[in-house]
Formats: sequence, structure tokens, C-alpha cells
Amino acid sequence: MPLIYRLLTEDDTSAFCHKVSLALSKGWVLHGAPSIAFDPTRGIMRCAQAVTKEIEADYHPDMKLGEQ
Repeated sequence: MPLIYRLLTEDDTSAFCHKVSLALSKGWVLHGAPSIAFDPTRGIMRCAQAVTKEIEADYHPDMKLGEQ
């Protein structure tokens, strides 16, 4: 089965946790540890989490990954 990948990013707020939780509720699986980095331009912390998901269809670059 094809495996697709997304990198979820967001400011370090509850919005990031909600974004990851929504992906998990749709069958995405955490891939690796989350990352956090300081954005000096905006003066805030940013978070990132990779997720993967097995899909039945063939992968195509035009897919909207968040809708899978």
C-alpha cells in the first residue's frame, strides 16, 4: 500500500496540538519526534511534526494530502 507523508507546522500554541490531533483522528500516524525552533523574525516558537498514512489509491503529486 502506498505511504504518504505530511509535515505539520504551526506556532507553539494549542493550535499545533489540535492540528496534530485532527490528523491522528483521520488515520495519520506520527513519524519521528516533534521539532521546535525559534523564529527570530516573528519572535515566536514554531513546532513541526511529521505524519504518514497508508492509502489505497496510487500517490500523485496533485493530491491534497490533508484530505486523505
